[in-house]
Amino acid sequence: DAGSSVDEMEFNWDEYLEDTGATAAPHGSFKHVDTSLQNGFAPGMKLEVAVKSDQNTYWVATIITTCGQLLLLRYDGYGEDRKADFWCDILTADLHPIGWCEQNRKVLKVPEGIKEKIPDQEEFLQRVLTRACSAPANLLEGLHRGKNPLDLIAPGSRLELQNTRDSLEAWIVTVVENVGGRLKLRYEGLEDSAKFDQWLFYLDPFLHQVGWAAQHGYSLQPPSAIRSLRSEADWQEILKKVKEEEEESSVPTDLFKDKPVIGVHSFLEGMKLEAVDPMAPFVISPATVLKVYNDKYFLIEMDDLRPERPTSRSYVCHVGSAGIFPVQWSLKNGLNLSPPPGYPGQDFDWADYLKQCGAEAAPQSCFPSLPSDHGFKENMKLEAVNPVDPEEVCIATVTRVKDSYLWLQLEGSKKAVPDCIVSVESMNIFPVGWCETNGYQLRPPRKAIVNKQKKIAVVQPEKQILSSRTVHDGLKNQELNSSDSVVINGKYCCPKIYFNHRCFSGPYLNKGRIAELPQSVGPGNCVLVLKEVLTLLINAAYKPSRVLRELQLDEEAAWHGHGETLKAKYKGKSYRATVEVVRTADRVAEFCRKTCIKLECCPNLFGPQMVLDKCSENCSVLTKTKYTHYYGKRKNKRIGRPPGGHSNLEVAMKKPNKRRKRRKQFFVHKKKRSSASVDNTPAGSPQGSGAEEEDDQDESELSHSLAQDRDKRKRKLRTFSFSDDENKPPSPKDVKMEAAEKLQLDSNPLEWSVADVVRFLKSTDCAPLARIFLDQEIDGQALLLLTLPTVQECMDLKLGPAIKLCHHIERVKLAFYQQFAN
Repeated sequence: DAGSSVDEMEFNWDEYLEDTGATAAPHGSFKHVDTSLQNGFAPGMKLEVAVKSDQNTYWVATIITTCGQLLLLRYDGYGEDRKADFWCDILTADLHPIGWCEQNRKVLKVPEGIKEKIPDQEEFLQRVLTRACSAPANLLEGLHRGKNPLDLIAPGSRLELQNTRDSLEAWIVTVVENVGGRLKLRYEGLEDSAKFDQWLFYLDPFLHQVGWAAQHGYSLQPPSAIRSLRSEADWQEILKKVKEEEEESSVPTDLFKDKPVIGVHSFLEGMKLEAVDPMAPFVISPATVLKVYNDKYFLIEMDDLRPERPTSRSYVCHVGSAGIFPVQWSLKNGLNLSPPPGYPGQDFDWADYLKQCGAEAAPQSCFPSLPSDHGFKENMKLEAVNPVDPEEVCIATVTRVKDSYLWLQLEGSKKAVPDCIVSVESMNIFPVGWCETNGYQLRPPRKAIVNKQKKIAVVQPEKQILSSRTVHDGLKNQELNSSDSVVINGKYCCPKIYFNHRCFSGPYLNKGRIAELPQSVGPGNCVLVLKEVLTLLINAAYKPSRVLRELQLDEEAAWHGHGETLKAKYKGKSYRATVEVVRTADRVAEFCRKTCIKLECCPNLFGPQMVLDKCSENCSVLTKTKYTHYYGKRKNKRIGRPPGGHSNLEVAMKKPNKRRKRRKQFFVHKKKRSSASVDNTPAGSPQGSGAEEEDDQDESELSHSLAQDRDKRKRKLRTFSFSDDENKPPSPKDVKMEAAEKLQLDSNPLEWSVADVVRFLKSTDCAPLARIFLDQEIDGQALLLLTLPTVQECMDLKLGPAIKLCHHIERVKLAFYQQFAN
């Protein structure tokens, strides 16, 4: 319905976790997701790379780290010296597996920088290449070059799926959809029917590449559930067609190298055990080993004592199958064992039941031990597949943990389901944010906790006055009702705090927003009034998170006041920090002055004194640069450097953008800053990068400055510090600005409108990003201020596209310097 669709669009994991007080399950606990993000290259692998200074010669390089389609390489011979490390784009760089030069008669030659270290090239190569691991040839050459291995399982690819209900036969399935490795599969021959579709993760032990059945002696037969839909002749014709098209639709075999290996079991027919039915994993019930196929597979049937069974609930298992337990496991773990249907009475007793059935219990040795250090705890949140409707992925809460099993409460499913039982190694559970990353709809809770008032906006003065008056009224009631109530004129009463908007606002606060603040806040309780003042200042900043970081309590500083938690929001991210606020009126003036100095603004910008005409600090004559030098607390450092030791500021993940594109590599970054470790994130920066904050600050400041001087087009070159080593993006390849690549501009980019910027981008290979520039209203002046960190943070781009975009921005900057700067 319409209401639920609104909730779906507005659901945000960060706000939900904050409002429920829950934590996300650690990303490292989802091994199958980690495996799915590996790009096939690993640190330590070697390859042959064209030497930059001489493109006709090559040398051996080692992979230092990987990031999507980018590799950080180091020529062999540099040892531990990192100064010559360089990035390469797999799609465009001249990279080859070890041995390629010899096969293609190309020259291997030591680069100039390490010639002295390698007197004997032959001896050196023989030494470093002995037992070396070469980068996979198929990922460096041909159709698969530069692709994430997971992307090779494209819609239309064919695989073989074992029948897991009643036999070991396999049948061909076609991939209908690939969502981050979770595959929607359709049996071959049922092209028009989705009724029998299945969802499986690509590492599922029962899913194989085409040809697996023949290699392992199993027959290719359609499952009994669909066999009657076509004649035998039709099925054979389908099989013949598949074999003819095998080359076109095959999936590389090395994709399955990380699949769990199926071990040898020791179960015997007739043994009893406890089991969870995979089709309805809500209870644990008695079950029987119905059939043993071979030393790897056996068939389990859920016990049913009714004279006329509706249907047999059986499924194929192997030694590592989840949901099978030894007899008495439930009792030992304080869990309820559900008696089989038709069992007389509710008090189930295993000893009586085994005697009645004349069966033996499967010994403990049949059941392998699963990991106990999995990281899951009660009340943690994650995303999980609804076992009743596998199309749905729901928000899940861990309600119970026993050994290596979780009980999950699913929220938001179309039909309510009981708590389901899953293994910690299940491939149907995913970390928080997985659906958003892969462009799949997560079912939000029925009543999504969405606080629509949390967005930062410039509040009009009269509304702000009302807000502070409301705070003041609330304060009076609170004070009068509290046990340590004091008179309103006592030592805890804060005088009026004035915002003197004509004073210098410093590098962090927006002068225009300061002017829109109320003339004053208070009087009232010190803590309440000062908290309101600081909140207004944070919201009046160019970058609220930056101001919050400046204000937050340094853990090493002496504690003199009262700790208050303040919040800020910037570009969809939520920030929280503890800020020290004084409690007594006699310290308010000093507190306001010190806070102003922290924010590098005029000490009279706000405080108990109203500035009428001229500020006593004479701040109006100072420019931002001079003022920062005069009052700045870090004269030798750039503005925006974090003061260090910020452990109390919490930051949340990016709020989903309604126009979000699919981003499959999101978890590469998420692993580095998982929700579990959110409290340790460096203050003010979701990625823990001070540089990103600084560059964004520089951007907002310069944009403001440029807006004021729009008519003055004369700029000194240093205004745009684009040639800084810090701001220059690390080039993924050795870019040569050849004549053909040099840009000739028809107009000055400083005068470009948003439409001009979009038009320029559409003429490059970054055309898909033009929409972002249009949405964020980036004109020519803003374009020239963009750097790699700001592009990555503000546009939420992966490193590869961000570098490509910055390459084009650098071309515009170079053309600007050459054609218009003088």
